[in-house]
Amino acid sequence: MRCDDERIRLLGIDAPELQGHCRAGRRCVDGDPIASSRSLADALYGSLTINRVGQDRYGRTLAMGASQVGDLSCWRLVHKQAIYKSQWDNGLRVARTCPRAVL
Repeated sequence: MRCDDERIRLLGIDAPELQGHCRAGRRCVDGDPIASSRSLADALYGSLTINRVGQDRYGRTLAMGASQVGDLSCWRLVHKQAIYKSQWDNGLRVARTCPRAVL
């Protein structure tokens, strides 16, 4: 996600990459990246809350995000537009927020 000039990566999830964006040697998530992006865009309405927890190695803000639909990482998991990655879930925040979605 992008908020003005800030690039934000949602905690605990990995979503399909756009064609040509999966770097060499990495096993990228299967799925339709356009549908995944559209699903996130559909969830971004009403007030948006960003709970920043750090930065990743690319300088993106690591955060929990929420909108009118609830937690955005959970939204993507429930709608099968991302997979859960416990190693990317700082403090297991996503696992605690939506435990059924991460199983």
